[in-house]
Amino acid sequence: MFLIDGTPAILISAFVLDTAAGDPSWTYHPVRGIGFLIEKGETLFRKKPYGKTNKTDHQTRERTAGMILALLICAAAFTFFSAIIYIASLFGVLPCYLASVIIAYLSISPRCLRDEAIKVYKKAASNDLEGARQAVSMIVGRDTKSLSMEKVIKAAVETVAENLADGVIAPMLYLVIGGPALAMLYKAVNTMDSMIGYKNEKYINFGRFAARVDDILSWIPARIAARLLILSAAILHFNTKNAQRIYKRDKFNHASPNSAHCEAAVAGALGIQLGGDAYYHGELEQKPTIGDELRPAEAFDIVRATRMMYCASILFVVIAGGLCTAISFFVLSLLWK
Repeated sequence: MFLIDGTPAILISAFVLDTAAGDPSWTYHPVRGIGFLIEKGETLFRKKPYGKTNKTDHQTRERTAGMILALLICAAAFTFFSAIIYIASLFGVLPCYLASVIIAYLSISPRCLRDEAIKVYKKAASNDLEGARQAVSMIVGRDTKSLSMEKVIKAAVETVAENLADGVIAPMLYLVIGGPALAMLYKAVNTMDSMIGYKNEKYINFGRFAARVDDILSWIPARIAARLLILSAAILHFNTKNAQRIYKRDKFNHASPNSAHCEAAVAGALGIQLGGDAYYHGELEQKPTIGDELRPAEAFDIVRATRMMYCASILFVVIAGGLCTAISFFVLSLLWK
């Protein structure tokens, strides 16, 4: 339906609105609302007594509870935003379009990602290590109190690269496929993964289903995003050949099947090494490196990464918008006959 009812206009409008206004810091932002539901749902499901069960039964019940919560959150998100668009459509085409644009705009966050990364850059550029650690702690999950300046810079670059896929390309792709409600369903899945998708003792079973669904839904967007980053490297006159080489070699150097794709493309394009061991909640997590250390990372690499991110985002909007328009005209020509 959305291929012939204005998807290109919604996609472009949402992206332009985000670029101009950024992500609003509302208390009642939809993604915060989804996070609130996940938090309350987890508390509710974990309160249920399991009685005397062996370890295997307990694991099974935790996985089942986590699966039910994930399905309920997905259903609630898709139904709620579909209902908003439907109600808006009862008042005419313009209200429907405006509601769709606002929902789509709230599902993407390139401007917010860029702004938060630039805060790290400004602190790093002025040699304010404590300020840089504090700024990067707002956008990464790892422990930052003992990071060196170079590791702070690398953490910011990694975050920009990885979040291009799940914070920008993925919701825009699902917007194109199924409209703003499907984009928000993806955001619900991605939010669940960031909240309960950990492989620690607390969430290894409860969050397993949410993490697997996120891996599946992010599989194609991560690969599209990585290829757009390589194309962006050519446009911005970065090291395109090295980006291609490192991407092919290191795209699976991560526990997640998707996370290393964009990081590998950016690491290759900039000629720096990303990844490696990091501390999370006081525990060391050993991770492979991504890329070759052709030179030390510098503060301006954060700016270079944000430029690649924005270039890749614009490329997606142009390509996807063009394809949607072409398909719309083709379908309309068939209907006209």
